[in-house]
Amino acid sequence: MTVIDANRMNEIEARYPEYFQRSFRQRFGGLTILIATLLYGLYAVWFFDLPKLFAEAHWERVGIYLSQWISYDVQPEFRIQDDGSIEVRYPRFSPLGDNPHPDWLVNNPDGSITVSISGTSRSITVSKSQTIVTAHGISVPVDVSSGAPKVVGPAPSWMTVYDDNVLANLGFAGDVSISADRVKIRKRFIGWANFLFDPQSSFFDRPAGEVVSLIVSGPRIKPDQSNLSLAFDDIWNNAEWQHGDVWTKLFQTIVMAFLGTLLGSLAAFPLAFMAARNITPNRFLNQILKRFFDFLRSVDMLIWALFLTRAFGPGPLAGSGAIFLTETGTLGKLYSEGLENIDNKPREGIQSTGARTVLVHRYGIMPQIVPVIVSQTLYQWESNVRGATIIGAVGAGGIGLKLWEAMRTNANWENVAYMVILILIVVFLFDTASNALRHRLMGTKAH
Repeated sequence: MTVIDANRMNEIEARYPEYFQRSFRQRFGGLTILIATLLYGLYAVWFFDLPKLFAEAHWERVGIYLSQWISYDVQPEFRIQDDGSIEVRYPRFSPLGDNPHPDWLVNNPDGSITVSISGTSRSITVSKSQTIVTAHGISVPVDVSSGAPKVVGPAPSWMTVYDDNVLANLGFAGDVSISADRVKIRKRFIGWANFLFDPQSSFFDRPAGEVVSLIVSGPRIKPDQSNLSLAFDDIWNNAEWQHGDVWTKLFQTIVMAFLGTLLGSLAAFPLAFMAARNITPNRFLNQILKRFFDFLRSVDMLIWALFLTRAFGPGPLAGSGAIFLTETGTLGKLYSEGLENIDNKPREGIQSTGARTVLVHRYGIMPQIVPVIVSQTLYQWESNVRGATIIGAVGAGGIGLKLWEAMRTNANWENVAYMVILILIVVFLFDTASNALRHRLMGTKAH
């Protein structure tokens, strides 16, 4: 074992003071950051009152909204007439069309009507004197002969009794509301109703095989138009899903993102050369342009869109202008920083030959900066496809406005899901294409 005397120890301490004489920051910096993070977390919990927020949140609405994204409901109403007959009515814009005859609604010989909600395990039988609700393994009669609905026997937990109404929750399959003279049923189906053909279409409610046969070789439904053209028109002009309008608005969003990014990059490119200190040795001009870039970036794209919709009215022009202003600031800053970080040796070498300034920039600067410019521009273009959707919600055109209108009704969540899926597909395609182009231009492999 080697013994180190005091002189040797002092010499080692003097040579490596960072190990033997550590500062307070070095000794307690990590612990201080941890404590500060915990304190900030506690402050955030108190400031936002998170316990109360979570306790009072309507979590049940999440399941309701998500179920409406992937399903639709049919709402038949049964009215008990004075003579004891039962009249079946549907809402004006029922997914079943104007003259529905669903196979899950059966007219019984005794005059009652049975509605299958979910096979035989959940059903409703409506007669002039009572309604029988079968669910969760039991059948519960509700008597309506006395003028007010009355549950016969004890009411189960999934049934709520009021003075003039009885509500039965049948889970995801639907629900039923029973009053003295009418029974309202909500029956839920998985899928999107009438996605291709609405009730006004000549192909509505036809089997898929029959539709294909009509399009391929069937007799013309309209003498002056082929069945293929008629089917396309019916799909494109579907009144419930509005495919034509949705796809047109989606194309507007893509054009807004492309046009705004293109114009922003064209404006930012020459300004970046004047803002770069090593290209334009004018401190005043450098600072003016950099603060101008900061101003354009500091005002969010959404705020620019609000300003421009006031100036030019709602539409894609305001959206493209908002993206243009934001991207001029963002790309101007990125381009100028890229220019300030170039290697000056190629530039100085070309300058030494007496070449003009344009040629110096072309051969001494551009080969270094082009991969950065293209990469950043493509990334911003991809990002602006998403941003254009958001600014559309404030009137700047595109699919964002269409999406916001569907959400405001609080009833067309399947249409919301349709548009969200389209947006996700577009963003995925643009992300993939942008990554491939960036890697190709920069000479790297995409992972």
